[in-house]
Amino acid sequence: MYVCLCTGVTDGQIRDAIFDGCCSYRDVRQATGVASQCGKCACLAKQVVRETLTELQSSQASISYPVEFSAA
Repeated sequence: MYVCLCTGVTDGQIRDAIFDGCCSYRDVRQATGVASQCGKCACLAKQVVRETLTELQSSQASISYPVEFSAA
């Protein structure tokens, strides 16, 4: 779905930016250009970023590590 009509940014592009290393709304905005013109999409863009980061964090937390793993 299109989140930003001004720059043509979709929710998939926002998620891809996060999977490519963006870890904040500011990073996503710089990478995609979302909400850089009229700004009406900022709330929805922030929501997509928040949900995606939450999903990513919870999926990483559920990864089981081998018994030998030690955080140094």
